[in-house]
Amino acid sequence: MAVPAENGKKVMVAIDESESSYHALMWVLKNLRDSIAASGSPLLIFMAHPFSVTSNVFAASLGSARVYCPVSAKTIAQIGDPKKSICDAAQKHNIDLLVLGDTELGNIQRFFLGSVSNYCVINAKCPVLVVKKPE
Repeated sequence: MAVPAENGKKVMVAIDESESSYHALMWVLKNLRDSIAASGSPLLIFMAHPFSVTSNVFAASLGSARVYCPVSAKTIAQIGDPKKSICDAAQKHNIDLLVLGDTELGNIQRFFLGSVSNYCVINAKCPVLVVKKPE
């Protein structure tokens, strides 16, 4: 299922260390690889790291993402509230499609903490695709 390529269309995948974001990245590479390559724009891989109680910040490993990434990719990392950071980055980089993994929170956690994917669906200024983890 390939999406028709249009010059300059930008796709951004927001990832963290969850299995859901891994599946979202793999979905993009499987389904949009040809379109991204034909567009001439790199795939943007965004990592948002929440504020840390300590001053130590450890970036999510992109080693495996780069191994599986057969298209030109650019990595962006930002520290802060992941929900807001993802939406801000999508707007700043004029993203045409934002791709996220489905939440791994339970119903109670989602109620109190909120879902990053839900926040982005509501607040992002571009279309948002939420990839569900395969059963």
